[in-house]
Amino acid sequence: MEYFFDTVGVIEEGVGFSLFGPCHLLWLVAFVLIAILVSATYRASDSKRRKRMRLLIAVLLIADEIFKQVVLIWKGLFNLSYLPLHLCSINIFVIALHAVRPSRFLSKFLYLVCLPAALAALLFPSWTALPFANFMHLHSFTVHILLAVYPIMLTATGEVQARARDLPGCIALMLALAFPVWLFNLQFGTNFMFLMWADKGNPLYWFEQNFGSHLIGFPVIAAAVFLILLLPGALWRRYRIRHPAPRHG
Repeated sequence: MEYFFDTVGVIEEGVGFSLFGPCHLLWLVAFVLIAILVSATYRASDSKRRKRMRLLIAVLLIADEIFKQVVLIWKGLFNLSYLPLHLCSINIFVIALHAVRPSRFLSKFLYLVCLPAALAALLFPSWTALPFANFMHLHSFTVHILLAVYPIMLTATGEVQARARDLPGCIALMLALAFPVWLFNLQFGTNFMFLMWADKGNPLYWFEQNFGSHLIGFPVIAAAVFLILLLPGALWRRYRIRHPAPRHG
């Protein structure tokens, strides 16, 4: 517990975990198991229980974020870089809004934007300098697991049926969120949404090294992600059109 209250900015080197090492892989396995369990439970539930599950995850996400902020302030470690202005942090509040007032647009935004952002953070965490027994380590993994599980459980019941025509609206909202964050970055020297630079371990870093700017990676990665997310549904709908279910009676 020696490093429990340290952050990436103050912790000594060599005490963290390795990318796709045992600690990281255990978290990923835990995520898969939790996603399966929650999705199966949500799918088997009636509308009232589903609403309670959505609200529970939203409350857990907000509580997780409050826990982080309280500890940072208590230990005198808070600075502007810990404001909830990363895309995943903003998605906490998008999920809270959806849990209270579900809408088809927000469901599709959570699937097309929130889900890949959370999965990217789980696969390529920026907090590898922190050991398991650390509050920011625990917060970062648990909050991103919840962020990914929420749209996954919606998808498991067919509540999300995103199509290519939904992309412009989702991209427009993402850009609308990114613009004021970019201005904030310029004013205060922060790097929310990774708009200013990419660290090692971030897939965007490869584009910076090879093309001179990590920003080139955003449309390339986004296009690949959207294709992966939308193609299975498009193929399934095409299959059902060509092979309609037989009518009975």
